[in-house]
Amino acid sequence: MDGAEEGPWSPALRELAARRERARRMGGEEGIARQRAQGKQTARERIALLLDPDSFREMGQLAGAGRYSAEGALEDVTPANSIVGTGAIDGRRVAVAADDFTIRGGSVEATIAEKWIYAERYAREMRLPLVRLVDSVGGSVRTLEQAGYAAVPGYPSWPVIPLLDCVPVVGVAMGACAGLGAVKVMAAHFSVMVRGTAQLFAAGPPVVKRALGLTIDREALGGADMHARGSGMVDNDAADEADALAQARRFLSYLPRHVGEPPPRLPRADDPARLAPLLRDIIPHDKRLPYDPRVILDAVCDHGSVFEIGRHHGGSSITALGRLDGVPVAIMANDPHVAAGAMTRLAAQKVERMVELAEQFHLPVVNLVDQPGNMVGPQAEREGTLLAAVRLLKAIERSRTPWISIILRRVYGVAGGLHGRKHGVDGRSINHRYAWPSGAWGSLPVEGGVAAAYRREIEASSDPAAAREAIEARYQGLQSPFRTAEHFGVVDIIDPAETRAVLCDWVQDAWELVRIHADQARARL
Repeated sequence: MDGAEEGPWSPALRELAARRERARRMGGEEGIARQRAQGKQTARERIALLLDPDSFREMGQLAGAGRYSAEGALEDVTPANSIVGTGAIDGRRVAVAADDFTIRGGSVEATIAEKWIYAERYAREMRLPLVRLVDSVGGSVRTLEQAGYAAVPGYPSWPVIPLLDCVPVVGVAMGACAGLGAVKVMAAHFSVMVRGTAQLFAAGPPVVKRALGLTIDREALGGADMHARGSGMVDNDAADEADALAQARRFLSYLPRHVGEPPPRLPRADDPARLAPLLRDIIPHDKRLPYDPRVILDAVCDHGSVFEIGRHHGGSSITALGRLDGVPVAIMANDPHVAAGAMTRLAAQKVERMVELAEQFHLPVVNLVDQPGNMVGPQAEREGTLLAAVRLLKAIERSRTPWISIILRRVYGVAGGLHGRKHGVDGRSINHRYAWPSGAWGSLPVEGGVAAAYRREIEASSDPAAAREAIEARYQGLQSPFRTAEHFGVVDIIDPAETRAVLCDWVQDAWELVRIHADQARARL
């Protein structure tokens, strides 16, 4: 309006400018000061960090609660405590919804709940990835006073499940997220929380104290140690808000805009035939000794492309995204430093989520296998480890995405049998697997099997230790991976140094199948 001549709509345009300015001030100086005193940025600052510069197009900026004089003139407006719109991440379109904690603590029920729900409906309708920046105390008893009646819980217009079935969703916890706020973080394909300032819980400390008589602070109840490094309810934690938003951006870089597209393939930036001689000696000859599996991931994937998800829970299994010759892939591996790499309940649940993510968004699966079996003992039984393994089995067999397994070392028992798809939904899937010379497999390890099967013979020997070692040596010869290869039990035994070349060759075929699956999904949209 500056310098413009007065016209018939000038008063309305001035009011529009004033309302926009009020919305940009959010909760005002006092509310913003409280936010920053907690070490947190405002919702608008977070959106600016997440999106490409100048790409944010806001929706519903004027939504809120107006206060009017007796004559009907506008006196002030309290903006709605959610900021929503569209923008771009690395040039690719996304939708974003950010809670504004400076107004009513970001309560999901305060002022106009339909605003943040509209952003989710828009993302589903337009097939856009959605990023939720959650900083919300959840519901508020004050809404009862505002409405004058008690509403039955539920958001009938929130398309949470159809949205998850259609587009990538990221939940970022940036403050205390209670009740529905916590659900908004977890009802996502990737979740991350800011360490020290973000917490998740069904209800906060005051409710816990009243219900259980337990005095506990927010961090102990639902901080990063509880969920990103304990329960596994959140995938990753972040050092600060910038780190959390960078992780959200990176996660989306591997995924398509929606299920009807293949994942974004990047131009070749790393030699697909590159050898990795260091892998020839990475596996210790003594199967009881660990090694660093992340060195293997970095060696076989495109340089700098590995993005780990869930590192600090279910640690005996590694799940990550990466690239092979520019193609995004889902990666699983075992970490012998944690529970010797055995399948625990949390590890099974983490791998199940990765398998489902890969299936939904057409990511080829690479499994680097060193699986000694399911975790044993009373704690494992109490946690229901075998049930978690069965759920993982169902996810694997229901998937259709291309799958390759490289057996690095051990493959034993029920958990070892989950290294790849055996039949698939159509009963025609192949178990495409290679092995390194260090591979060893069977229903159980030779050492434990010999001790059980030959117990009486060993005990009756004049030299039990020598007798056991002789029997074990005989069986280890029978267990040679080359004997299995003779019977085509694996496609081939390969030189570990050429693993990347094998994977990059396979991914060319996988890429064609990925595009077919994406086309089929597009036809169903």
